[in-house]
Amino acid sequence: MKHQFVSRLPWAFIPTLYFASGVPYVIINTVSVIFYKKLGISNAQIALWTSFLYLPWVIKMFWGPFVDIYSTKRTWILATQLTMFFCLGLLAFSLQLPNFFFISLGILTIGAFISATYDIATDGFYLLALTPEQQAFFVGIRSLFYRLAVIFGSGILVFLAGKLEVNLKNISLSWTIALGVSALILAMIFILHRFVLPFPESDVKRQTETQTAIPFLQIITSYFRQQKILAILAFILLYRFGEAMLLKIASLFLLDKPEVGGLGLSTSDLGLVYGTFGVISLIFGGILGGLAISKYGLKKCLWPMALAMNLPNIFYIYMAYHQPSLNLVYPLVSLEQFGYGFGFTAFSVYLMYISQDEYKTSHFAISTGIMALGMMLPGIISGYLQQLFGYPLFFILVCVLTIPGMISMLFIPLKEEKQV
Repeated sequence: MKHQFVSRLPWAFIPTLYFASGVPYVIINTVSVIFYKKLGISNAQIALWTSFLYLPWVIKMFWGPFVDIYSTKRTWILATQLTMFFCLGLLAFSLQLPNFFFISLGILTIGAFISATYDIATDGFYLLALTPEQQAFFVGIRSLFYRLAVIFGSGILVFLAGKLEVNLKNISLSWTIALGVSALILAMIFILHRFVLPFPESDVKRQTETQTAIPFLQIITSYFRQQKILAILAFILLYRFGEAMLLKIASLFLLDKPEVGGLGLSTSDLGLVYGTFGVISLIFGGILGGLAISKYGLKKCLWPMALAMNLPNIFYIYMAYHQPSLNLVYPLVSLEQFGYGFGFTAFSVYLMYISQDEYKTSHFAISTGIMALGMMLPGIISGYLQQLFGYPLFFILVCVLTIPGMISMLFIPLKEEKQV
């Protein structure tokens, strides 16, 4: 039976589509670090293995065409949502097993590939189900609900797990319940989408014959033939190098006991400090960064934004040496996250800047894949370096490793008159 396009208000599905995109991502890449720490896994092991979970987002551009060739975007969305519900349910259950670490890690790996595939389908559906005017209007809405999902995962979910830890006196059971809640929420979103997602006329199964005509090799080679491509690659890989190392270790530092150099925050405190107020600050930093670039241009904003992202890392050096009270940790972490959001805006806009030819969508996908690689590689080594040097010296190293990324900015192509 052929479905006709059913006109529905985008408000009925765009918020939940992108909320359902953010929840698995933050659980896989952020919350996993926290519950592994609470369950006694070492910092080196956590940073190493959870960093590899970025891999699907590094290489998702290579199986994106299959989402076009086989079935519709709507079907892909529903299938990946349902599969993610089962993944999160199995993840919750796996924490009750004696050999939970590698079992749960395997489930997270499968979930990462499903989540990356869901992102491909969702972005494609967004372009098919909405008119150009609606796409422009809802771009901010979808970003907002994705960020709300991050607050839910790294803030509310972690806070809930922390409260359960105190009441149940059982860490693994507390996290099983918290992750089970997230699975149930995805199940409810799946049921909702089963009824409210429209059937765009253009959302049809593509013919394989037409797909083979796509010049994939030409698209990839055209990307790497750009002017000053080595400088561009260095910039993408190095701009967030220090921040990428900090990202994996920050929550571990906040949780670790003072006798081993950490701040000794409870799980609930971490959910508020880092996952709620920190993420809210990051969102406002990103908004302000967008306003600044729209007013002054990328070229004028790039250096101030890079400094705003990297200089607040010194707050972690201060906290490692002085172990301040919780009242001071709140503003220091929030300021660091605000700077990160502000500085990351320039990075995102530059990726759009270099994706302006006939293959702009594919070029942007390649750039974001390389960006994910630039997050994965520093994360892999961050845990070992932290255990080798201790927290104070590690955070000093983080600050030093922000310098190569800023040096790369001297060589990237960027014209004042270019509009982004």
